Amino acid sequence: MHVEKIQKLLNTINSVIVGKEEQVQLVVAGMLARGHILLEDLPGMGKTVLARTLSQAIGGEFNRLQFTADLLPSDVVGLHYFNPKLSEFELRKGPVFADVLLADEINRATPRTQSGLLECMEERQATIEGISLSLSPQFFVIATQNPIESEGTYPLPEAQLDRFLFRISLGYGTREDSLAMMRRFRIDSPLDKIEPVLQLEDLATMQEEVRHIHVSEAVEQYIIDLTEASRHHASVEIGISPRAMLALVRASQAIAYVQGRNYVLPDDVKKVVPPILTHRIRLTMEAELILTESDVVMEIIQSVPSPVEESVR
Repeated sequence: MHVEKIQKLLNTINSVIVGKEEQVQLVVAGMLARGHILLEDLPGMGKTVLARTLSQAIGGEFNRLQFTADLLPSDVVGLHYFNPKLSEFELRKGPVFADVLLADEINRATPRTQSGLLECMEERQATIEGISLSLSPQFFVIATQNPIESEGTYPLPEAQLDRFLFRISLGYGTREDSLAMMRRFRIDSPLDKIEPVLQLEDLATMQEEVRHIHVSEAVEQYIIDLTEASRHHASVEIGISPRAMLALVRASQAIAYVQGRNYVLPDDVKKVVPPILTHRIRLTMEAELILTESDVVMEIIQSVPSPVEESVR
């Protein structure tokens, strides 16, 4: 296990992003689990800085795509255009041909454009005029959306939200965080000083190692119990899918790996349940009047007894 390199990566990102150690850990775990992240937060909360810092720290190519209502699928994946100088068609690759892609305000694009990106996320390939081209094996999407602004947006349907491993909010920091941020960014941006602490080959090795983190039968049964609880909770109309259940397993393995363990604890599962479940369950009409998805997810966690630690190694 690359424990020291993972810690260097976390420290490097946290040297730029102030007071968000837990969210940074989830983003890194999401990347190691070969998932994608939906950052749902207000403007100016550091979403772009987080994506750029991560990309520089892993030595990857970074692209940012601002989603708007007039954005076309070809603006995302690319197109063949006619070059009059050569009198032939040439391929112009889109922003998805990168290692880290920031899909800014994804809910402002039309459903057709959104689905073009989500195909790339799922298959890690782009189809341009019938020709399939492979993307980077480490292709990682951080998509953002503003949770309070709905005018001129096309909300992602549940089937597309299910493609994101985690939905995370950075949120406001404490007074101490604000003071540290002012001092850290007063003269120049620490982002300009970020040097790679990983190579893409290291990242590929780590992603493979995550798959082999031990998951005991007790933890497997615990994950199934949580899955069943999400489907039978009185306030839930639609529970989580089998894909989401597998996401719980892989994300738990990634969190254990980030923390330097080669086995999954029940606490690892509990840590990833909220960012995995809150955007995947649908509440009943009656429950929506008095509860949020986060409230219901906490009830699900509290209702399912976790296995004792001795049984999970």
